[in-house]
Amino acid sequence: MNWSVFEGLLSGVNKYSTAFGRIWLSLVFIFRVLVYLVTAEKVWSDDHKDFDCNTRQPGCSNVCYDQFFPVSHVRLWALQLILVTCPSLLVIMHVAYRETRERRHLEKVGEGGGRLYPNPGKKRGGLWWTYVCSLAFKAGVDSAFLYVFYRFYRNYMLPHVVLCSEDPCPHTVDCFISKPTEKNIFTLFMVSTAIICILLNLVELGYLISKRAGRDLKDNGAQPYSMTLVLSFLHPNSHSTDLHKAWLEAGWKDGPPHSSVLQDSPVTVLVS
Repeated sequence: MNWSVFEGLLSGVNKYSTAFGRIWLSLVFIFRVLVYLVTAEKVWSDDHKDFDCNTRQPGCSNVCYDQFFPVSHVRLWALQLILVTCPSLLVIMHVAYRETRERRHLEKVGEGGGRLYPNPGKKRGGLWWTYVCSLAFKAGVDSAFLYVFYRFYRNYMLPHVVLCSEDPCPHTVDCFISKPTEKNIFTLFMVSTAIICILLNLVELGYLISKRAGRDLKDNGAQPYSMTLVLSFLHPNSHSTDLHKAWLEAGWKDGPPHSSVLQDSPVTVLVS
C-alpha cells in the first residue's frame, strides 16, 4: 500500500487546520502510519506461519488460527488509518471547490464585482460544517475500531498459549503464538495513540463549537440594547428601569428626544 499518496494529500490539511488539528496530523503520521509501516507489518508478517499447535492433524492449525485471529491486526489497522484520514481529504476537496467557484466568479464579473469567498480556506459556512463533521467522524471511527479490537482480543492482549478444540482437531490442543510480548507492546502503543487522537478530535471539536458560539453571541450582543431603544421611542412615557438605563447610556437624561432632534443626534439605533 502506497501511504506516500495519503501523506502528500493530507499535508495540505495543515493550513486549513487549527493547532489541535496540526498536532493530530503529526501524531497520525509519525506515531501511527510510520510505526505501522516500519514495525507492525514486519512483526505480524510471520503470524500464520509460526502459529504452532501440538498436533499433526491436517487443518487443525489453520482452523485454530482462524478462530483466534478472525481479522489480522495489520489489516484492521490499515482499514482504520484509511477511514480516519479520508475525512481530511473532504476538507481539502471542499476548499478546492470554493477556490474553483471563486475563480470562475472573478472571471465572469471581474475584480470589481466582489468576491464570493474573501478567504476560501476560512472555516465559515459550509466549510465549518464539513470540518466539524470530519472531526466527529474521525473520533467515531477510532472509537469503533478500539471497540472491535477489544471484542476480538480481550483487553487488547495476546496470550502466550491458546486452547483450541475446533474440528478437525482430535482433542483440545495447545497452540502457541509467535512473539506475543512484542505484539502486545505494539498493540498497546497503537491503542494509546488512537485514544490520544480521539481526545485531540474532541478538544478541537469543543474549541470550534465554543468559538463559533462566542462569535454568534458577540454578533447578537447589540440586539437587546437596540430593541430597548426602539421600545423607548414607542413608549416614551414609560418609567421602566431598562428603558431609563438605555436613555442614560445614550446620553438622554430626560428620555428620548423628538424626531427632529434625533436626526442630528450622533446615536445610531440599529435593529438586529
